[in-house]
Amino acid sequence: MSDGETVSTFGSASAAAVLRSACTMIGESASGAQLLRLGENAIFRLSGAPIVVRIARGMDRWADATKEVTVSTWLAEQGISAARAVDIPQPIAVDGHPVTFWQFIDGRPGNNGDVRELGEILRRLHGLSAPAEFLQQSNSPLLRVGKRIAHAPVSQDDKTFLGALADQLSSDLERATFPLSPCVIHGDAHVQNLMFVDGRPVLIDFERVGFGQPEWDLAVTATEFVTAKFWTPSEYRTFVEAYGFDVTSWPGFVVLRRIQELKMTTWLMQNIHESPEIESEFERRMAVIRAGRPDGAWRPF
Repeated sequence: MSDGETVSTFGSASAAAVLRSACTMIGESASGAQLLRLGENAIFRLSGAPIVVRIARGMDRWADATKEVTVSTWLAEQGISAARAVDIPQPIAVDGHPVTFWQFIDGRPGNNGDVRELGEILRRLHGLSAPAEFLQQSNSPLLRVGKRIAHAPVSQDDKTFLGALADQLSSDLERATFPLSPCVIHGDAHVQNLMFVDGRPVLIDFERVGFGQPEWDLAVTATEFVTAKFWTPSEYRTFVEAYGFDVTSWPGFVVLRRIQELKMTTWLMQNIHESPEIESEFERRMAVIRAGRPDGAWRPF
């Protein structure tokens, strides 16, 4: 689908090469490592040690990788169960990629049965007093969209449309009047960023943690309900009851919904050459975004 534009070469094969070098640097083996996820990061589980390795797409993510390690410690100090970094100096730079190492969480990922716990942990997170450094780390839901559009292997027509939409939504967001107060936010608050150990939730993935509007976190699950149809009405009501606020009742939600649709689609399009299923889902999502209204269920990846 490329029209000859510059595209990202970050994929499962290149990430595996970085993994091998990174493991050598810390005295571990990458043999038999399992790729858990490929998105903003390539995430691998090592077979010979209880370690999960996160490889970011480029060195422009260095500050985020550093923040993740700091945030994990801070959350634990606040009494929130969170992923813990391996006790080594990190991140490390490997072939142009920030790499971090995390203690493996021997549990299960969050699913649709855990929507209450998601609402509860977000309520706790949003209620924390923000450290001074967080106040300097303002978070924007559109922060990475521009780079995704610029480097993804999609047609120039798609890039032009998505870029114009991102600009319009950015202007709409600036004019929004939010009902809730700014606070510490997760930045990628979907249920799969919870792990469960002995029935208790553990929060993971901290690269987008910062200071911003709690509505941005709430819009993740709300858009998954309204647009993607990942949640039933009953499940979404459970989420709202657990958190204590329904972001879809706010007139400005339509802007956050369209931003979240854009984020979900540009995240996916980074990997359209990984499988025909991903490419097909990208086309489905683009049809919804171009129409400007929810239509049919999306497939989760």
